[in-house]
Amino acid sequence: MEEEEEEPIQNLWQEVRDLTLGTSTQINHLSTPPTPLQFLRDYVSPNKPCLISNAVNHWPATTLWQSTHYLTNTLSSSTVSLHLTPTGRADALSPNPISPSSLCFASAEVKHLPFPDALTRVLESEMDYVGYLQQQNDCFRSEYGALSEDCDSDFGWASEAFGCLPEAVNLWIGNELSETSFHKDHYENIYAVVSGEKHFLLLPPTDVHRMYIREYPAAVYHYSQDTGKFSLELEEPVRNVPWCSVNPYPSPELKEKEMTKFPFYFNGPRPFEVTVKAGEILYLPSMWFHHVKQSPDSRGLTIAVNYWYDMRFDIKYAYFNFLQSLPHSMLCDPASSGKLGLELQYNSSICNSEDESSMGDVTASANDNLVHHPDTAEK
Repeated sequence: MEEEEEEPIQNLWQEVRDLTLGTSTQINHLSTPPTPLQFLRDYVSPNKPCLISNAVNHWPATTLWQSTHYLTNTLSSSTVSLHLTPTGRADALSPNPISPSSLCFASAEVKHLPFPDALTRVLESEMDYVGYLQQQNDCFRSEYGALSEDCDSDFGWASEAFGCLPEAVNLWIGNELSETSFHKDHYENIYAVVSGEKHFLLLPPTDVHRMYIREYPAAVYHYSQDTGKFSLELEEPVRNVPWCSVNPYPSPELKEKEMTKFPFYFNGPRPFEVTVKAGEILYLPSMWFHHVKQSPDSRGLTIAVNYWYDMRFDIKYAYFNFLQSLPHSMLCDPASSGKLGLELQYNSSICNSEDESSMGDVTASANDNLVHHPDTAEK
């Protein structure tokens, strides 16, 4: 009976894979950068990720950034944002400090330090004190501006396909202790690894219900120099953050419990898996859920640069918002799913008769939604 009740949502997940994404857990790997037309037609329009090789070989960064001395010398007078946590998991769920049986959304403590000092803290990170250099505010062109000539300002084939230049370019420097929980972004993401490796788990926007997005009270870590310990404090006034509840790598003793709590994730199609090696690029489409781990180079560093391009607020965005608004109970209830099918037919007939002006209203509404409900988080 349970399998019969879950059939409508399972069909959606499978049909998306059968029609556009493929049934393998691997994504397409291009040996050279695509043309703008190929990229737009085969990946951007169908909202499909791909791995790209031989796109950054000409960057000075691919050789210069292998030298820690070069980085510290070039950025000797730069102040950067160092994110500190006791676990390496910032923008992630953690036991609520007031009620440990529940969870909260924990953000890192951010310290502004000279780059050489900040990099030392990353290199000397250990469990209970993990430093990660990242700031999602176009930091590569501000805090790390002295390095900007070492990379291209954009990717021509991507900019032409998207019809714009990057809105933000960010730099990430960490080690194997830093991990990013499942989340999504309202940006088209071109993610280039310069040193080390990044390990991604990916799920398409249609799998939103497998993420069990719930609201959690926001909290921030604080580090005490006196005690050498972190504390976690809830924000005041209280602010709730919608966040993915699933940990794809539960500890052995918790795995059975997690599988029972989140059956849609653990019993559904396996996530797409991709390792982005130094010199490779991942195209991560907007609204895709992604979880990220990393492996460092011989120095103990993983370095990446990502380019955020504005996403298009088209009908796909409207469909995703509609799908996300459906509660799990409706998707599992056969009676509700029958009603849902009639509503979808009705909405489809309306969409087919809409003119361009009404679609503009949808886009305006989407923009309003983004302003009031931004995602925080690794991109």
